[in-house]
Amino acid sequence: MADTRFFHKVEGGLTLGKLAEIGEVVLPEGIDANRVFQDVADLENATPNDVSWAFIPSVRDALKATKAGAVIVPEKFKEFVPEGTIALISKDAHRSYGLVASAFYPRTFEAGISPNAYVDPTAQIGAGSRVAAGAVIGKNVILGEGCDIHANAVIEDGVQMGALCTVGANATVSHCIAGNKVYIYPGAQIGQDGFGFAMSPEKGPQKCPQLGRVIIGDDVEISSCTTVDRGAMGDTVIGSGTRIDNLCQIAHNVKLGKCCVIVAQNGIAGSCEFGDFVVSGGQVGYAGHLKIGSGAQIAAQSGVMNNIEPMKKMMGSPAQEGHEFMRQIVALRGLTKKKSEQVKADAKIWFWKKFLKKG
Repeated sequence: MADTRFFHKVEGGLTLGKLAEIGEVVLPEGIDANRVFQDVADLENATPNDVSWAFIPSVRDALKATKAGAVIVPEKFKEFVPEGTIALISKDAHRSYGLVASAFYPRTFEAGISPNAYVDPTAQIGAGSRVAAGAVIGKNVILGEGCDIHANAVIEDGVQMGALCTVGANATVSHCIAGNKVYIYPGAQIGQDGFGFAMSPEKGPQKCPQLGRVIIGDDVEISSCTTVDRGAMGDTVIGSGTRIDNLCQIAHNVKLGKCCVIVAQNGIAGSCEFGDFVVSGGQVGYAGHLKIGSGAQIAAQSGVMNNIEPMKKMMGSPAQEGHEFMRQIVALRGLTKKKSEQVKADAKIWFWKKFLKKG
């Protein structure tokens, strides 16, 4: 069970019928839809009043022994659900768990503006919003209903954000137009200057004004200490449904499509354009002005120097198609093995020659 000092749980629990509706799961026939469950819990610690989940092979043994009252599973795991536990079948058990857990622990806060916050008189704060102590809301800012601005966050002049947005502690948002349900985590920096300089070997770098914006779609999450620079002339764009992990660099004029997943420590250079549903693993680096096709998957620590076609799976540095990269690794291992064996043979010959010479 989650620690209620930090997480607010709904009171009175939720009925099985409601959970099935929320979680997009199939409720078995003959089951009491009015049975009330109190919480979500992992397989090992769940009680008959809890809902649990299982969707990866490594938890099968724990699933067989669970005491959970109900468990969300894919169809292929149904046979491992113990007697007395209700199997809630889902086409996507991980997604269903997320929906159910969110229902037990909804987003809540006490609305109001702290007397220790600064809100410019020209700013418009939507009904039901919270502005915490130390936060600064600049001139002509517009925030939709139900926004949550945490301590010491700064929303600079002219920024517009839709309903149900969150700006974490010590985050800064400037030069930005954002949709609904945008979650900017603590320490993130949105809309700052891009790295725009004209380089001269005689006079050094000359700064070029960054005159664009950051445009963020609906239901976007930008995690802690990530930076999204505003455009140089046009806009930097983050598509709806996109998730950006911690410590990423999104440079000026980058355009990310819908539902992209950018994992920690990615560095995306200026003017790159991603299609929809691109997945980029941890610590991937991109050269500037590249086009990454929709559905492409790039493995961790890849170095991307060329355009990538849609649906390609890439890895390595420089990045190449996964099967080709693995063939090279296998070939390299074979060469090093042969070399190692040759070195050992040469060492033996050298030893015996030296030994015989002394003798």
